[in-house]
Amino acid sequence: MATDTIAALRRVPIFASLSDDGLSHIAAVSTEFEAPAGQVLIDVGQPGTGLFIIEEGSVRVELAGGETIERGPGEFFGELAVLTDTPRTARVAVANDLRCLAIRRNDMTNLLDQEPAIAAAMLRELARRLAESI
Repeated sequence: MATDTIAALRRVPIFASLSDDGLSHIAAVSTEFEAPAGQVLIDVGQPGTGLFIIEEGSVRVELAGGETIERGPGEFFGELAVLTDTPRTARVAVANDLRCLAIRRNDMTNLLDQEPAIAAAMLRELARRLAESI
């Protein structure tokens, strides 16, 4: 699975510039899982225990104001609660059968310290998302 996971990670924009060693480190701390359409993965108020990276399928992110955003392959979700150590701010449900990687909060924190390129790429993506919401 590690080789498949590394190949999947290389297709994720925030990880694209990482070395093979960096991708191997992410692969070592990530867990792959599948979820059927309709399953709720995150609910408002839950603790932020991890970050999710979509390999296949899509999720529907339901924001507090009623806005809904769809995320698909190569995108991530769950980052705000992980990065800020605050409860989840949105509900996330599987829109189309999903295969994704999960990275626990502590592992993500360590990755950001060891691979600053991930932090920079995440920051750019978060800024883009913020700009789109204004």
